[in-house]
Amino acid sequence: MALLIKNGEIVTPDSRYVADIWCEGETITRIDKDIPAPPGAEVIDAQGKYVFPGFIDPHVHIYLPFMGTFAKDTHETASKAALAGGTTTFIEMICPGRTEEPLAAFEQWLGKAQGQSACDFTFHMGVTRYDAEAEKQFKEIVKRGVSSFKIFLAYKGALGVTDEELYNALKLAKRLGVITTAHCENADLILELQKQLLSEGKTGPEWHHESRPPVVEAEGVHHLMTFAKMLDAHVYIVHLSCEEALREALRGKLSGVKVWVETLIQYLVLDKTWAERPAFEGAKYVMSPPLRDARNQDILWNGLRDGIVSTLATDHAPFDFADQKRMGEKDFTRIPNGIPSLEDRINVYFTLGVQRGRLDLQRFVDTASTQAAKLFGLFPRKGAIQPGSDADLVVYDSKYRGKLSAKTQLMNVDYNPFEGMSIEGRPSVVTLRGEVAVRDGKVLAKAGRGRFLEREPNH
Repeated sequence: MALLIKNGEIVTPDSRYVADIWCEGETITRIDKDIPAPPGAEVIDAQGKYVFPGFIDPHVHIYLPFMGTFAKDTHETASKAALAGGTTTFIEMICPGRTEEPLAAFEQWLGKAQGQSACDFTFHMGVTRYDAEAEKQFKEIVKRGVSSFKIFLAYKGALGVTDEELYNALKLAKRLGVITTAHCENADLILELQKQLLSEGKTGPEWHHESRPPVVEAEGVHHLMTFAKMLDAHVYIVHLSCEEALREALRGKLSGVKVWVETLIQYLVLDKTWAERPAFEGAKYVMSPPLRDARNQDILWNGLRDGIVSTLATDHAPFDFADQKRMGEKDFTRIPNGIPSLEDRINVYFTLGVQRGRLDLQRFVDTASTQAAKLFGLFPRKGAIQPGSDADLVVYDSKYRGKLSAKTQLMNVDYNPFEGMSIEGRPSVVTLRGEVAVRDGKVLAKAGRGRFLEREPNH
């Protein structure tokens, strides 16, 4: 069915104007003033509301075997939660173990998402080992439409790569025109600090931060910058959390490294005191890199406002507090890392960013949608409102008022990290490729509506 969105204020990174949007055959076909509604078209009146391009979360975990357990969401629950919050596309990390075959892992992750996801999706391919056989498979995976890698400089012996593997992965990425996303923390420093803290009887979640302080993250970023500069590779730092790490990224950029930075909604809102809550409550807020001292929040907000930080993601990784997080009750190194936030990213970002004057509407759209589309080979199919783009649109009601709670969320996890927080704005209508997927908080999209987005290398 054709769709007409009337009278909304269209907001993209480079424009703001009131117009109608005509969508047909899954794409935007016309943008103009006063488009008459043909018979049989679905008409949405967006008077007094914003119309944004569908939001993109460039960093999520849905199927995730990790630390002896599995993340709680399925592709159905996660995708419906994403849509409710205005996210129409996400990029999931494929994280095979070192002994697994990359191509088999790609097919496993793809198989779990296809037919189940209600929103569109694609992947970053985890490079957790590098040898001649793995290299062959990485080339095949890129041919099949995955144009970004993911490497871990942390999690030694599990997901982490050696320096030789890092060198070869970046060399291949450069040759193929692929961007490499990287978790930057020094794995050896973390292991030594963990051993020291545990030997001193420091076992609670509040010690997680001390096992991976800012200097450990900054060293990881510096390490990546050295390799990326040598190989002229395009790199993207995931979940950057603190000033020290950002300084290293900027130093790299100023020396000519092609580097982009992502931060997370959690780092803008929560700080390390949340992981220090008594009665093991702090375990809900254990993630890596950890939540930092509150002084870092203004630095990250300013980075987003000024373009130093390119994208806002979630690193969504839902683990139940009642049983999964409690696996680490006697040892913080056994707490599954992750804070669920896929559903709430946009509303929290709008409330504390746009409504508080920390960034304007156009930077909001750029950092939460368009930049990810450009970096990861999705633009202008995604992240844009123009003829020919997919009709992924968010009609946003800035006058809505509500509260966040685990009781009302769609994420399949037993807590909400922003419990009780007031939000000022939410999507009133979300469309996915021209079809209404959400209306007034109710998800109408069916499991399987989402499509795997094949991407061409563009770096």
